[in-house]
Amino acid sequence: MDKFVIRGGNPLLGTIRVSGAKNSALPCMAAAILTADEVVLENIPQVRDIDTERKLLESMGATVELGYGRAQHRTTIQCAVLSDPEAKYEIVKTMRASSLVLGPLVARVGVARVAVPGGCAIGGRPIDLHLRGLEKMGATITQEHGSIEAKADRLHGAHILFDKITVTGTEDLLMAATLAEGETLMENCAQEPEVTDLAAMLIGMGAKIEGAGTSTIRVTGVEKLHGVRHRINPDRIEAGTFLIAGAITGGDVNVDCCNPAHLAAVIAKLEQCGVRMEVGKDNIRVRSEGVKLQGADMSTVEYPGFPTDMQAQFMALATQAEGTSTITENIFENRFMHVSELVRMGANIRVEGRTATVRGKTPLSSAAVMCSDLRASASLVLAALVAEGETILDRVYHIDRGYEHIEEKLRGVGAQIRRMGEVFGKR
Repeated sequence: MDKFVIRGGNPLLGTIRVSGAKNSALPCMAAAILTADEVVLENIPQVRDIDTERKLLESMGATVELGYGRAQHRTTIQCAVLSDPEAKYEIVKTMRASSLVLGPLVARVGVARVAVPGGCAIGGRPIDLHLRGLEKMGATITQEHGSIEAKADRLHGAHILFDKITVTGTEDLLMAATLAEGETLMENCAQEPEVTDLAAMLIGMGAKIEGAGTSTIRVTGVEKLHGVRHRINPDRIEAGTFLIAGAITGGDVNVDCCNPAHLAAVIAKLEQCGVRMEVGKDNIRVRSEGVKLQGADMSTVEYPGFPTDMQAQFMALATQAEGTSTITENIFENRFMHVSELVRMGANIRVEGRTATVRGKTPLSSAAVMCSDLRASASLVLAALVAEGETILDRVYHIDRGYEHIEEKLRGVGAQIRRMGEVFGKR
């Protein structure tokens, strides 16, 4: 099992290039199910979840070519025949996004069987909002033996009001609605850039969609969608993680190939902490030499607010900021599992319910720590970059799910980090 060994103390200096967004790439790969034509996706990140999605599509009968290096992170998918429309547990047990094939499968072939998804143990991500929406669109839903089955001769338009904002639910039903008969009106939708990216791809395939990126989306179903070439958005969470890496180490880091508009809440909060930044068209430079970080309160909320996927990384920063920071997690109920590991490294953090109180600045020291989920892993990497001595991070397969060769990118700007074990993606 792979580990990271990190020796802290180096300010990071240089440029880091941001990869494509995993959370955009996964629904866009699922959207290829909606057409028999070839779909080409560019800027696909080389991470484990993408490889899992490839295996999932291939198990259904699709042809998938993942290309990296000279192919410039390009993926070609063709779902001419979907002979086995099922997301099997042995494939999807490590990936929550597996539920995204539910809508496009039932819309395209009239039936879908999906194992209840796995992934990070950060709290419930109920699929009932997906299922309720599909039922309104005419699907019959049954659940047994850990799997969900949806059937429909053809979905029809419906008025769907989400009880709770859900990114995957919005994406799943958006895909289903593109081939449904009539008009679908979706309200209280997620507004994340990943939803907008998916909608842009679907429109390129011939879908009729209005309002993506707002709380209300209107879709007029069409008989057929065609192939498309689409470039995936840059990963805003990876970009935010590297911004904090530059800030926490007192470095000078240029985070390149990102979309600063997607990071407005993160930028504002880091500026509140005293971080100096220069924001360009597609890059953000962090200049933190000599900066005394100041604590700040933060609450996670749906986009365009501060993202839950940046909460753990911000907490690592707060341990190195003067004063007290109060961090409230409003999205997931079990997303403080990194706290105990940060405390083992010397952090002063107290958790009460959904609120963590961080008192800084505290010196961190090396320890053997355990990665529990994707973003928790990133927070431990950040803490290790400023800890005295050599920190060993176990179970880094979590971070491989969503960060493309993070150790190589950090090493390129001066971090002392190495991987023990097999390097994912290199055979």
